[in-house]
Amino acid sequence: MNSFHTRLGVEVAAALRDRRPVVALESTIVSHGLPRPDNLRVAREIEQAVRAAGAVPATIGMVAGQLVVGLDDAELTRLATVDGVSKLSVRDLAIAAAAGADGATTVAATSAVAAAAGIGVFATGGLGGVHREAAATFDESADLGTLARTPIAVVCAGVKSILDVGSTLERLETLGVAVVGYRTRRFPGFYLTDAGFDLDWSVDSPGQVADVLAARDAQGVHGGGLIVANPLPADEQLDPALHDRTLAEGLALLERDGVTGKAVTPYLLAHFHSATEGASLAVNVRIILRNADLAARIAVAAADRAAAWPLRATPPGRAGSSSWAT
Repeated sequence: MNSFHTRLGVEVAAALRDRRPVVALESTIVSHGLPRPDNLRVAREIEQAVRAAGAVPATIGMVAGQLVVGLDDAELTRLATVDGVSKLSVRDLAIAAAAGADGATTVAATSAVAAAAGIGVFATGGLGGVHREAAATFDESADLGTLARTPIAVVCAGVKSILDVGSTLERLETLGVAVVGYRTRRFPGFYLTDAGFDLDWSVDSPGQVADVLAARDAQGVHGGGLIVANPLPADEQLDPALHDRTLAEGLALLERDGVTGKAVTPYLLAHFHSATEGASLAVNVRIILRNADLAARIAVAAADRAAAWPLRATPPGRAGSSSWAT
């Protein structure tokens, strides 16, 4: 019988025990975000980018009903290659575990599981957010609400430009989720370097992000997440004219085909991949590799900072817990 324990991978367990830097990675990009066979290759490249910058990668997913923090290569291959992998947000985790499902964790689920394991930094591509026409549909990603109550730093390229970026920033402000630009005061739009919105704060180095995290923990006032918005250089973004044309076409196709709810984002991303002849996929890969590198450098800076202090709080979800296995 499944005990429903969350299992730490061997390498991740050792790194957390020794207080070495660890970076959480999602598995939805592996199972649902990238086409086969590129998805497995890119997943391995993401983990390698984290290692190259001095941290331990912890790709999170569910295998046969067991949550795993730090999938091994066989488990990663399974989630990348088998059919029927469920897309799991936080609300789905217990149900999927009871069903014995294979599952890929979204930004929301990965953030929550990582924070519970004591991992403070997470790299992804782009956040979910408020969908267009949300005033009528109430369609808003669970990422936003989860980050409002989850103390984790999420390195991303902003939110996907297919969403309502302005409304997403308003919701993040309302929910109390902190946002800083990495070497920018403009919010990126995933494929695009600049989504057209100013930011109040920016940081210039991984050490400055580590200082923000240390200040948050020391103050004990804000329990939510920190979004580190890391834009692509302008010469690496998707051509803006191609982006705008492709998005307009995709939105028209959505209405024509009656696509709604969870199907909207994968539909539009697939359209981008097809209509740009793979250019959007190449940009997507550049985004996640750059974010993995920055997240690792932040984790290293945070670990170095913590090592300078003799006392450090036990990571949440670890002390006295019977829900963890190694």
